[in-house]
Amino acid sequence: MSESVFIHSQDQLKQLAQDVLRYAKEKGASGAAVEISEGSGLSVSVRKGGVETIEQNKDKGMGVTVYLGEERHIRRGNASTSDLSQKALKDTVEAAYNIARFTAEDDCAGLPDDDLLERNPQDLKLCYPWLISTEEAVELAQRGEAAAFAVDKRITNSEGASVYAQQSHFVSANSRGFIGGYPYSRHTISVAPIAGKGSNMQRDDWYTSMRDPKKLAAPEAVGCYAAQRALARLNARKIDTRTCPVLFEAPLAAGLLGAFVQAVSGGALYRKSTFLLDSLGKSAFASHVQITEDPHVIGAVGSSPFDEEGVKTSRRDVVKDGVVQGYFLSTYSARKLGMQTTGNAGGSHNLCMTSSLTVPTDNFKAMLKKLDTGLLVTELMGQGVNYVTGDYSRGASGFWVEKGIIQYPVEEITIAGNMKDIFMQVVAIGADTLVRGTKQTGSILIENMVVAGG
Repeated sequence: MSESVFIHSQDQLKQLAQDVLRYAKEKGASGAAVEISEGSGLSVSVRKGGVETIEQNKDKGMGVTVYLGEERHIRRGNASTSDLSQKALKDTVEAAYNIARFTAEDDCAGLPDDDLLERNPQDLKLCYPWLISTEEAVELAQRGEAAAFAVDKRITNSEGASVYAQQSHFVSANSRGFIGGYPYSRHTISVAPIAGKGSNMQRDDWYTSMRDPKKLAAPEAVGCYAAQRALARLNARKIDTRTCPVLFEAPLAAGLLGAFVQAVSGGALYRKSTFLLDSLGKSAFASHVQITEDPHVIGAVGSSPFDEEGVKTSRRDVVKDGVVQGYFLSTYSARKLGMQTTGNAGGSHNLCMTSSLTVPTDNFKAMLKKLDTGLLVTELMGQGVNYVTGDYSRGASGFWVEKGIIQYPVEEITIAGNMKDIFMQVVAIGADTLVRGTKQTGSILIENMVVAGG
C-alpha cells in the first residue's frame, strides 16, 4: 500500500540500481555502490490564522560511488543525478569513474566486507503514508495555533504553526551482491506562540513527530502545551554567577547524548579531534549510566535493518555501568582505526540513555525534588561545545528551583563546564522519557556546573 504513493515501485528502483552497477562494471570499475531514492511531501504553515506557506515536494535521485584498484590501492569517485533515465544513469557513472581516475589512492577506501552485509533485511514497518490534503493540513495547523491563543489572553502573538507530511523510499546496492531498501515516513505538527507585550515578551514551542500520523498528538494538545511553556517564561530574571546543580529538561538532555555520540564517532576518533579519544573500555559516565542502541524497534524513527553501506545493524550496549563498550563507526573510519564497522554509517539508531538508579516514580516533579536547589534548563542557545577539549559553554534560559519547587524563570545566563566532568557528574536520569530524533532519554541531573549570570 505504501508504494502506491510513489511513481516507482521498490522492484523498479532495484532494477535501476542493478543497471547502475552493471554500467560501472562495464566501465572497468573494481567495485561500486549506489543509492536511488524517491519521495513526496507536503508542508504548510499558518500565522495568526492566515496561511503563510504551502510547499509540495516530489523528488528523486541517484548517487553512485565507483572504486578503482584493489585492496590498499583504491581510488574512488562520487557523482549524483536527479534524472533516472538510462542515459543520465550512464553519464553519472562515467562522471564518477572519471573522478576516481584522478583521485589519490586511499588504503582504507572500499566496500564493506561480504560477511558484514545484510542479506535478508527484516521489515521494521517504517512507512505510514499520510495522504492529507492541503486544506486538511492548513486546518490542523490553524487548530493548533488557535488552541495556543485560547489558553490565556497573554498569548499575544505567534511565530506560527506548521504541519509536515513526508514519505520516501530508497534502494541501496553494491557490487558485492547486497541490495536492499524500504519505504519510510515522518510527519510533524508544531506550534510556536509568543506571550506578553513590549519588553516582557517570551516565546516557546512544542511539536509532535511520528512515522505514523495516527500516533501524532492532537494539534490542540501541542498548541496548549506550547502556550503554557511560553507563559511560564514571562517576567524572567537574571541571576548572579554561581556553581550549582543543573537539571536538563528531557528535550535538551537528548543533546547531551548527541554530544557523546559525536565524541565517540569514527571521524572524530581517527582525526584525534575528540575529548573521548581512546575511551573504549574506560569510564566516561557515572557508574549507574547505561546507553543502549536498538536499530530494530518496530516503527521507530531511528530504526533500520542496515546502515547506509548495507552493513547489518544489531542491538548493543554502547555504555554499560558508565564504561564505553563501543564506538560509532563506518567501514572507512573503522579501517582508519584498525577496527570493524559497527553498522553506523549514517549515524546512530534508537539510542536510549537510562540509569540503573531510576525507578518508575522518577517523573519530572521527582527530578525537581532531586535537584532541590539549582537551575532547571529548558532552552539552550549557540553551539558552544569544543569536542577537542570537551569545554562546554552555552547560553541558556530556564527556571530557578528551591527545595524542589520552581520559583521563577531566569534568562540571559550561560552554563559552563567540561563534558568529561558533566558526564561523570550525572546524578540521576528521569523516568520522564522523551524521544527526540534517534535518541531517547529522561531529564538529566548534573551535580554541579558554573552558571554565569548578568
